[in-house]
Amino acid sequence: MSRPIVAIVGRPNVGKSTLFNKLIGKRLSIVDDTPGVTRDRVYAPCEWENKQFMLVDTGGIEPKTNDILLVQMRRQAELAIERADVIILVTDLTSGVTANDTDVASMLMKSSKPIVLCVNKCDTVGEPPVELYEFYNLGIGDPVPVSAVHGHGTGDLLDKVFEHLPEEFDEDYSDDYIKVALIGKPNVGKSSLVNKLAGEERAIVSNIPGTTRDATDTVVEHGSDKYVFIDTAGIRRKSRVNENIERYSVLRAYMAVDRADVCVIMIDALEGFTEQDSKVAGYAHDQGKGCIIAVNKWDAVDKTDRTMGEYRKSLEGDFAFMSYVPYVFISAITGLRIGKLYELIKYVNEQNMMRISTGKLNDLLHDATARVQPPSEKGKRLKIYYITQPSTRPPTFVIFVNKIDLFHFSYRRYIENQLRLTFGLEGTPIRIIARERGQGE
Repeated sequence: MSRPIVAIVGRPNVGKSTLFNKLIGKRLSIVDDTPGVTRDRVYAPCEWENKQFMLVDTGGIEPKTNDILLVQMRRQAELAIERADVIILVTDLTSGVTANDTDVASMLMKSSKPIVLCVNKCDTVGEPPVELYEFYNLGIGDPVPVSAVHGHGTGDLLDKVFEHLPEEFDEDYSDDYIKVALIGKPNVGKSSLVNKLAGEERAIVSNIPGTTRDATDTVVEHGSDKYVFIDTAGIRRKSRVNENIERYSVLRAYMAVDRADVCVIMIDALEGFTEQDSKVAGYAHDQGKGCIIAVNKWDAVDKTDRTMGEYRKSLEGDFAFMSYVPYVFISAITGLRIGKLYELIKYVNEQNMMRISTGKLNDLLHDATARVQPPSEKGKRLKIYYITQPSTRPPTFVIFVNKIDLFHFSYRRYIENQLRLTFGLEGTPIRIIARERGQGE
C-alpha cells in the first residue's frame, strides 16, 4: 500500500522542523534558531484518524536569493512540492506576512496542489490572536493557528490535511502475490538481480550508481508461486547525494519497503558492510517486514572453505539487532543460489504472517516461566497471566502482567527467544506488548 505524501514548506526559521517533530511524535529533524539548519528533506510516517501518510520536512524556501546553499534548499523544497499530495505552508505569527511568504504562496498556488495554511507560534490559549487575520491576504484559505512547541492546534491542522488526502493506493496485486522490495546502496546489483529473477532484461543495468530513479515492479511466476519484485533506487549516504532527484529516490525506497511483504537487503560482497546498510535494514525492521540479507557478487570473492562462515559471522555482528535474519550468498550475474533465494523469500513471508493459537502460546509461557522464574524488585515479583497474538505482519504478541515496570527488557528478550525456539519465526521481527491485566483485555 502506497502512502500519500504531505510536504511541510515555508521560508526559513518559521518552525517547520519543530512542527514536523511534533506531528510525528519524535525528534527527528534538527531544530535550531539558525535559518537553513534543515538542508535536506526529512521524512517519516505519520498517522491521523487511522490514516497513514508520509510527512516530509523541507529546508526553507528563499524565493529570491543567490546564496548557493539557499538555492539548493529551494530546489529540494520544489521537488517535495512536485511529489506531494498535500502541502502545509508554515508561516510565523510574530513576523506577520512577509514578502517571502507572499512569493512562496504564489509559487505553491501554481502547483495546483491542495494547500493548508499554518500560522505557527500562536502560543497563547483561547481566542485566535487578531494578527492571525492578516494571513488571509495570502489568498490560500483559512489560516490554522498552531503552536508547534506546545502542540496547540496540531489536531485542527491535521483535520484540514485529512480533508485533502487521497485514498491510499492499493496495488492491483492480490494476496496470492508476495511483494518483495530489493533495497540497498546503489550499484549493489539490484537491477541485475531483478533481471536474473525474471529471466529477461526488465531493468536497466549500469555500473553508474543511481541508474534506477524510481521503484519499478516486476511480476514473476516461479513454479506455483507469484512474486512482485520492487526494484528501488539505492539508498545513499546523504553526504554523497548531489542530484535533487537522487534525494527523492531515498523516499521512494522507504515507501517501497512500506509496500513490501519481504525485504531483501543486498550487501556488496566486495565492499562489505557499511553504516548505510544498517540504516536500510533498520527501517525495514522498524516497519515489521520479513527480511533477508543477500550478499551479492559472491562469485567475485576469493574463497577458502572458511570464507563464507567467517563472512557470515562478521555480518551477524554488524546486524546484531536483527539476529533473526537469514543470510544467502548469491551472484546476480551467474545465478548462484537464486533458487535458494526464492525458497527463503517464500519461507520468510510465511513466518512473517504466522499465527499461533492462544493455547499453544500459553503452554509455551507456562514452560518458560517454570524454567526461568520471572524477575522481582523490592519484594514484588512479576506475574505473567497469559499471552495472546492479536495480529501478524509482524507477529505481535500481547502479554498480560501484574505490573509492567517489572517486565524488564531481559525477560522480554527471554520470552522472545523462547517463541523463536519453539515456533521458528525466522526472518521476521517480533513485537511483544505488555499490558497490566484489565487494561484493554
